Amino acid sequence: MTTDTKQVRALVVGVHVLDTLVRPVTEIPEGQGGALVEQITTTAAGTAGATGLVLSKLGATVRAAGVIGDDTLGAVLVTLLERDGVDTSLLHRVSDVQTSASVLPIRPDGSRPAFHVVGANMHLAQHVPWDALDDADVVHLGAPEFYGGDVAAQLLSRARANGAVTSADSLAAGLPEALAYFEAALPHIDYLLPNDEQVLGWTAATDLHEGCRRLVERGARCVVATAGAKPTVIATADGVTEVPTYDVDVVDTTGCGDSFSAGFLRGISLGLGTVDAARLGNATAAHVAQGLGSDHGAFDLATVRAFVRERGGDRE
Repeated sequence: MTTDTKQVRALVVGVHVLDTLVRPVTEIPEGQGGALVEQITTTAAGTAGATGLVLSKLGATVRAAGVIGDDTLGAVLVTLLERDGVDTSLLHRVSDVQTSASVLPIRPDGSRPAFHVVGANMHLAQHVPWDALDDADVVHLGAPEFYGGDVAAQLLSRARANGAVTSADSLAAGLPEALAYFEAALPHIDYLLPNDEQVLGWTAATDLHEGCRRLVERGARCVVATAGAKPTVIATADGVTEVPTYDVDVVDTTGCGDSFSAGFLRGISLGLGTVDAARLGNATAAHVAQGLGSDHGAFDLATVRAFVRERGGDRE
């Protein structure tokens, strides 16, 4: 039995990005041409930023730690995070570099290319919030490759030693060499939260189940891999399980992976098993996918859990 009022202190560490999204976009106008669109918005994003924002919407107490520029983009990013209840006091501001940002033209089917500036996130490894790791129930590391394997391992090891559940979600491309950037951290990760392309690319497996098993063999306690509309795959040393996603009208897939991570981790904090936590993650992502940007949706934990019960699942 769980309760929706259970408090959890979550620390999200890593990549924070300001997204500007435009929809629908079918082509880029030539020359000085223009085009009318239905919607343009700006949202807080990133493997740490978006995950923390959605965790806060789901009732967690969230502190965000990362690096932003001392610029207008950074000020807007902070405002958007704080609007949804995230404590931004651990976001370190640096001068002479801009806040990480993306411009995302959203196609009519919800997919999107991206124009991205890495910016201040390049300084993440120089500003690890070591002391904050001692006072969290959940520590989520967004993009461990920005820290390097050794620093990421130290960070997660310290968090786990102080009783925190640890998780990580990478931005690294699905290439065999990309895993080397943070492989040393795998034994300190309770829940690794990649997507299917990353798993297959990192492990050179041809099957997602096998790829997830290989990551468990390399040290991760549990691998939970999303695969778009296909079932989510959960792998541990005890075996592999699939959890179906939910069919909704997709407007934009931006932030769906981060929203899954938030929903999954909130489920774990409530005492749910991995399958029911994955249902909560899939339901959270389904809410976000129905609008534009990582922060779409006026949902909370109660409404997401009601959605899961209506669609089947959520065994408390």
